[in-house]
Amino acid sequence: MGSCISAPRKLVGIISKRCEYRYKAKGKAKAKAARFCQDGNTGKCINLRTRVLKESSGYNILGRYKMGKELGRGEFGITNECFDIRTGEAYACKKISKAKLRTEIDVEDVRREVEIMKHLPKHPNIVAFREAFEDKEAVYLVMELCHGGELFDRIVAKGHYTERAAAKVVKTILEIIKVCHDHGVIHRDLKPENFLLADGGETAPIKAIDFGLSTFYKPGQLFSDIVGSPYYMAPEVLKRNYGKEVDIWSAGVILYIMLCGVPPFWADTEEGIAQAIIRGKIDFGRDPWPKVSTEAKDIVKRMLDPNPQSRMAVHQVLEHPWIQNLENGRNVDLGENVCTRIKQFSLMNKFKKEVLRVVADNLPNEQIDSITEMFHMMDNDEDGQLSLEELKDGLQKLGHSVYHPEVQMLMQAVSSFFNG
Repeated sequence: MGSCISAPRKLVGIISKRCEYRYKAKGKAKAKAARFCQDGNTGKCINLRTRVLKESSGYNILGRYKMGKELGRGEFGITNECFDIRTGEAYACKKISKAKLRTEIDVEDVRREVEIMKHLPKHPNIVAFREAFEDKEAVYLVMELCHGGELFDRIVAKGHYTERAAAKVVKTILEIIKVCHDHGVIHRDLKPENFLLADGGETAPIKAIDFGLSTFYKPGQLFSDIVGSPYYMAPEVLKRNYGKEVDIWSAGVILYIMLCGVPPFWADTEEGIAQAIIRGKIDFGRDPWPKVSTEAKDIVKRMLDPNPQSRMAVHQVLEHPWIQNLENGRNVDLGENVCTRIKQFSLMNKFKKEVLRVVADNLPNEQIDSITEMFHMMDNDEDGQLSLEELKDGLQKLGHSVYHPEVQMLMQAVSSFFNG
């Protein structure tokens, strides 16, 4: 399940009305929002009694697991730590509320996510799926627990970063992509937030955790629905004609960010980001690119080739000299600015998630249009966008303190990233 908020403008943070970036094309007609079910043009609504999973371990998850602390929230549900009652072993439980599954497309997404996690082989860098439950209220996915934080958390914690470290991370991501492609799966939503560390150890493995937008594919099969997160979308996704090559593009964007601290394509709005992606101009002039090796720049260029037909396949990227010789790669610190930018970019994304969580918490399940009312309530100048000040005022009206140190830090990161 993918979601997004428009990036802030310079000096003033902007959040657009559109909180969802999951669309379905219908022939050559204009795309329509797949999530919403307010009229006849948005797909068939589902009954809450609809059975989502084809197979499950039953309906009584509390007879098998004891629920623990909350680990995170998304648009469709909550993830909690849980414990096997018999063994005491800890797992993660992703609870997907059926009330949030508005259309048949939503149901298909959840069903496919479970099928893909069952289909993929056990792998040290893919979170292990254990089992699923379903009752009349929700679907519960029990899987391996990762408690080492997000990928960028490790980079920020170290306080310094090198080409060699970036090569090791991207090699792992490429190996995950290869496993997916070898088993007929396109991930379609590769981004730093979807990689967690197994534990807090220095050498903890990276785990791919979210297959909510992934899909099965056959050789040569092309797709037209726009899915994913704006910064990481390949140009052919925006053109509604793409295949497995999109995963290489997304990995290339992640690598670019790891090497310099900012995404290669960004703008004030989602539309601006899309236009930058289509233009495809990559900046290798700003710091620290002058100190980055020619081999590293070459692999980034090839992974971000706007033509999917000439873009390197996953096995070609893994055979690139920069990856093959990573143990002898440059171990020179790319500079503290890179870590600072990565920290700001990471905090900005967490801020977006927090805004979505607040919206979700205040959205009655039976009234999806209240999200629009909430937006208009915050949009004081009625310009169709939320400034950072309007957002602060709106959060206060909803009873959420903006003076909490963490909220202040997140808001500062949003402004700093786009002012820097």
